[in-house]
Amino acid sequence: MLDIQKLLAEELALRPAQVKSALELFAEGATVPFIARYRKERTGELDEVQLRDLSDRYAYLTELEERKTSILQSIESQGKLTPELKTQIESCLQKNELEDLYLPYRPKRRTRATIAKEKGLEALASWIKALNESGSSASLETEAAKYISEEKGVKTAEEALRGASDILAEEVSEKANLRAYLREFLLETGAFSSSLKADHPEGTTKFEMYRKFQASVSAIAPHNLLALCRGETEGILTVDLVFDEDAVQHYLETQEIRTKAQPVRAFYRAMLTDAFNRLMRNSLISEVRAEKKQEADIESIKTFETNLRELLLSAPAGMKPTLALDPGFRTGCKVAVLDQTGKFLQYQAVFPHTGEEKRKQAAVTLKQLIQKYKVELIAIGNGTASRETDEFVGEVLATLEQKPIKVIVNESGASIYSASDVAIAEFPDLDITVRGAISIGRRLQDPLAELVKLDPKSIGVGQYQHDVDQKLLKKKLGETIESCVNFVGVDLNMASKELLTSVSGISATIANNIVAYRNENGAFRDRKALLKVPKLGPKAFEQAAGFLRIRDGANPLDNTAVHPERYSLVSAIAKDLSVPLAQTPQIAEQLSKNLKKYITDAVGEPTLRDIIRELEKPGRDPRAEFKYATFKEGIKEISDLRVGMELEGVVTNVANFGAFVDVGVHQDGLVHVSQLSDRFVSDPNQIVKVGQVVKVRVMEVNENLKRISLSMRTGEKLDRNANMPKKDHKQIEKPERNANAAKKDQKQPEKPVTLDDLKAKFGKRR
Repeated sequence: MLDIQKLLAEELALRPAQVKSALELFAEGATVPFIARYRKERTGELDEVQLRDLSDRYAYLTELEERKTSILQSIESQGKLTPELKTQIESCLQKNELEDLYLPYRPKRRTRATIAKEKGLEALASWIKALNESGSSASLETEAAKYISEEKGVKTAEEALRGASDILAEEVSEKANLRAYLREFLLETGAFSSSLKADHPEGTTKFEMYRKFQASVSAIAPHNLLALCRGETEGILTVDLVFDEDAVQHYLETQEIRTKAQPVRAFYRAMLTDAFNRLMRNSLISEVRAEKKQEADIESIKTFETNLRELLLSAPAGMKPTLALDPGFRTGCKVAVLDQTGKFLQYQAVFPHTGEEKRKQAAVTLKQLIQKYKVELIAIGNGTASRETDEFVGEVLATLEQKPIKVIVNESGASIYSASDVAIAEFPDLDITVRGAISIGRRLQDPLAELVKLDPKSIGVGQYQHDVDQKLLKKKLGETIESCVNFVGVDLNMASKELLTSVSGISATIANNIVAYRNENGAFRDRKALLKVPKLGPKAFEQAAGFLRIRDGANPLDNTAVHPERYSLVSAIAKDLSVPLAQTPQIAEQLSKNLKKYITDAVGEPTLRDIIRELEKPGRDPRAEFKYATFKEGIKEISDLRVGMELEGVVTNVANFGAFVDVGVHQDGLVHVSQLSDRFVSDPNQIVKVGQVVKVRVMEVNENLKRISLSMRTGEKLDRNANMPKKDHKQIEKPERNANAAKKDQKQPEKPVTLDDLKAKFGKRR
């Protein structure tokens, strides 16, 4: 079997000692954030990305080894396990290669081949196979006539030959080397082709660009493939995988036909055509589609992860008294006031958009609330009536000397939160609309703390999120949330149970127990008190403590990311430097000058440098400085937009094909990847991030389809295709390129081609 640790080191370009240490830590129950932050010496400073790659690949290889064991036992029980086959199975690195080897031995339902064997035709098949190998010539019909049997149901020589062909076709279709080559051939030279079904006239669906679409299997963009899959699922598109079928037939013939005798050659040609069309085509196409779909899923999920990370790590406006408005026309604006800890204080409904008299009353109410609670932030949801409400609030603020900061907040998912069990448990006596306003306000104060309460899929930063592997999506988004929460750190005395659940080492049960303990005993004064929480033992404390902060606690180190296991070290250093422990910046300054003095076998330079950074600015928030967009006056609806307008907006989502930007008209505009910059852009994330404030120019407005095309380019010429690679021009300009055209691009092999030849030409796929 495989030496997994050695293989992981080779594949991931790591030292064997790093792999060994990381796997040992995983086995001990350590989390990725904990290992990356507090076990740097032990792993050679592996970061979170490396650790998660290592964990994922280890899980894959472990599952592969378990499957190998099961397959070997199955084949051995059949008495068919040869030393050569055993070696092939044990050396497999990919699951599809393993399943190819197992295919001939897999228990299967009754097939045409098994029926032919029941009729006694296996000997005829072996005779024809021997003829092919020897190159001899003989009459197939004469030999086949010997197998005619009323008892066995073989009525003619032709029927006997068909049965023999069925047996040989199944044997060919199960050959691992042929399947591997043809799978690679389809992956590297095939093309996805789509068309809209006849009952969908031009311009009536969102899949119009796929009416006559073709893209190579090897180069199709993930979002294009996911769109094809969705269109097919919805019954709008027909999707095919086209390839050079003559090249496939030629390859099979060069691999399987040995004889020059025409009768046998003709028989084998027909058998190979049947083997591919009946037994291989659909399964190989399904495997290729599944592999490409998996690749597209992974890329799409990576995009979702990147967007979610940027959103969760959005700069907080700060824990300040906040007035939050959930806008509305006829139903009014729901106003919630929160204190500097996010605690709900008061609710009021106002109606500034239903007549002049009510607008005046709303202004008075808003002004009173701002002054009463000394409001410093105003959060306005970006849904219906947001721009009108923004204008109204501006009028009120104009009458005040001390003006709060006014920000329009993305409210995606707020309505889902409002009706969730989490919101009901938190505010059982409040109306759903009040909960929504509270969530909007808290998002402005601290996006991370509020957004962790939501299912990430409801936030609206994904790309075909409902079409990808949901199990993998949930896993990866969970890892992203965990990473972000532990990167920022959590205020132990203010954090919700949802936020605490994402802290390293803390389960949902422990999070509930922490909140219950806090409610019963008051605020935690030091980290040690965590050990009094039911079910929070030494292991959970070790994993979690460094990521939990206590402001104004008994120990100044409790408000830093310094782990309690290093408190004695820091105290000893402070004593040695004759600096009080409370004066952490001074300790950091002195320690940085004498760093090597304190390096030991247990504590290396990486840990000491982390300690210095924490002591320099205890309690610091690593997130960026808070910024917000100012939407243009008078631009409230899509109908207000004009080509050439320059606007300020906020990036709400980034996809492989571009970025969506909120410019304040209730409909996000798209900055296509070709319009993100004056230079070529292969990855939109190189240019923009979710939450970024950007300046854009309106290029096109389609009110009927509610589509807005925007540009961030500064050059005068705004050609939509100018920023694309040459091959993408061809795809955009000539989507009607058909299967016949694709065939012309394929060169028929002149001699037998091996899988190694194909891999040498196209590169080995992992």
